[in-house]
Amino acid sequence: QYSPDCVAGADGEIDPTEISFPGCSCRSSSCVAPSCSCLCRGDNYGGQCLRGAEQEGFARPVFECNALCQCSESCQNRLVQRGLRLRLQVFRTPRKGWGVRALEPVPQGRFVCEYAGEVLGLAEARRRIRAQSPQDSNYIIAVREHLHDGRVLETFVDPTHVGNVGRFLNHSCEPNLFMVPVRVDSMVPRLALFAATDIPAGEELCYDYSGRFHNSPGSSREHKPLEEDNRLRKPCYCGSPTCASFLPWDSSLFSTP
Repeated sequence: QYSPDCVAGADGEIDPTEISFPGCSCRSSSCVAPSCSCLCRGDNYGGQCLRGAEQEGFARPVFECNALCQCSESCQNRLVQRGLRLRLQVFRTPRKGWGVRALEPVPQGRFVCEYAGEVLGLAEARRRIRAQSPQDSNYIIAVREHLHDGRVLETFVDPTHVGNVGRFLNHSCEPNLFMVPVRVDSMVPRLALFAATDIPAGEELCYDYSGRFHNSPGSSREHKPLEEDNRLRKPCYCGSPTCASFLPWDSSLFSTP
């Protein structure tokens, strides 16, 4: 089932459509910092979030204006919520199954699409992962946001049964997209994918499933697999010079709570 936005998973633990953030009182056509309360909560799209976190170690979170805000629908701080604006094509790749490419050039920093699906709690995400066979495609993504005080916020999205075009994006060890968690109406983030470089029309769109790309060294929690775990891993066919041979592996969803 196609859905442009995330929906509550079958476990009903998290409702991504809930509105829990207050709106800003800006009455201008486009909000600006520091007068906008939404922009004061974190970063905006001209800031560190689109440049990576290599220098400071952490990027500030991104908060868009929301349904309760008094600013115009054309506000520059409303981007991901407007949805897909590019012409994308799902196509069959020689070795990776389905893939996605843009039918027009994509400039660096441009929002491409969201990775949408069912938002799950940890228990349901683990249950679904364990129910898969080695031959099954795994679409479940685990996004971990590291707070400055050491806490980690986890978001699990599964577009296997309900999702959007983002489910067809393949992994690359040298990707041309990167993911940014963007919050609009609540603390449940939207997983937004942006162009990491200028992308010509027709080039396959890929991102790094592990989160290594665009993050500071050591921030990824990808687990180094044991030799016996390699039988569960899927080969990587990205073809980049730095290819790791296997798709990223996170054993935490397989481990006992």
